[in-house]
Amino acid sequence: MQQYEVVREIFNNCSRNVMRDVFIFEIETDDPDSFAEQYCTGSDISLEKDAHPNGTIIYDIVTDGMAQRLSLTPL
Repeated sequence: MQQYEVVREIFNNCSRNVMRDVFIFEIETDDPDSFAEQYCTGSDISLEKDAHPNGTIIYDIVTDGMAQRLSLTPL
């Protein structure tokens, strides 16, 4: 099992509020893709994955117009 620090950012669609919700936590998983897929609920879903050489994996997810980013960094 690999341990990751996860940073989950939920982007606000309101033009007058540029703040975003940020959650930071740790997980242990052998399958980061299935972890990210649990945030893909809804009828209109888009998921893009970007793996970096240092082991960090970034998932950009849009579900029914709500944009969020999951950044998984190995510990």
